[in-house]
Amino acid sequence: MNRIGLIFSTLLFMLVLASSTLFVVDQRQFGVVYSFGQIKDVITEPGLNIKLPPPFQNVSYIDKRLLTLDSTDSEPMLTAEKQRVVIDWYVRWRISAPSEYIRNVGLNEAAGASQLNRVVRNAFQEEINKRTVKELLSLKREALMAAVKVEVLNAVRGVKPWGVDIVDVRITRVDYVEAITESVYRRMEAERKRVANELRSTGVAEGEKIRADAERQREITIANAYREAQIIKGQGDAEASRIYGEAFGRDPQFAQFYRSLDAYRNSFNSKSDVMVLDPSSSDFFKVFRGGAGGAGNPPKK
Repeated sequence: MNRIGLIFSTLLFMLVLASSTLFVVDQRQFGVVYSFGQIKDVITEPGLNIKLPPPFQNVSYIDKRLLTLDSTDSEPMLTAEKQRVVIDWYVRWRISAPSEYIRNVGLNEAAGASQLNRVVRNAFQEEINKRTVKELLSLKREALMAAVKVEVLNAVRGVKPWGVDIVDVRITRVDYVEAITESVYRRMEAERKRVANELRSTGVAEGEKIRADAERQREITIANAYREAQIIKGQGDAEASRIYGEAFGRDPQFAQFYRSLDAYRNSFNSKSDVMVLDPSSSDFFKVFRGGAGGAGNPPKK
């Protein structure tokens, strides 16, 4: 029984010793071995490693992946024409030299992000002070981001290097401060309304001009058509009168008889027509009475 207990105690001791001396470095991390608070070794390759048990040696880990730092404040910056603008940006960076990073920046990624945020903001402020709003919104934005990247690299590679690489610096948004933005929107809206009203007025004037011209052309066309119609009608009436004259001139009594019949037909066209005349004295019924020149007394040959 004592032998089993001894074996169990020995195994437990060895497990505790192994857990305190063996450590694994992930492929996404640097392993930093400390000996009495000083950096003893930096493990850059993944795998199983050995160290002395605490308190002789300790190990900590730092991320070696590409990190992203986004802007966190919304304090406005002044442009060259003293306009207050707000920008959003981000920086892609990574820790390349863990020893320098720990000595000059901090023990974790948050320390580097905090200091890098300050450096990047100062670099943006300095470069934006040299440029106008129009340049910030144009293709010159690329030059601005390149200049900021150079300034940040110079800062992190100074007298006390940070042990980091700056991969990229980008601007995601440039905008006026809220008060100015509202004023700009109102001014843009007023300008658009003015242009719209001007276009409407021009359209109405052009419409009235077109309608007036169309009305004038209509009146001219109708007048010309009426004139042509009256001319043709007059010519037709004249020709009809000539033909009637020639036809009726050959036999005036027959012409009078025919015209009387035509008058009777037009007068008695409807059953409801009523005429109040004296047949004995009215010339209208002379043909019916067989008077002189009527159908009852045809002219002698």
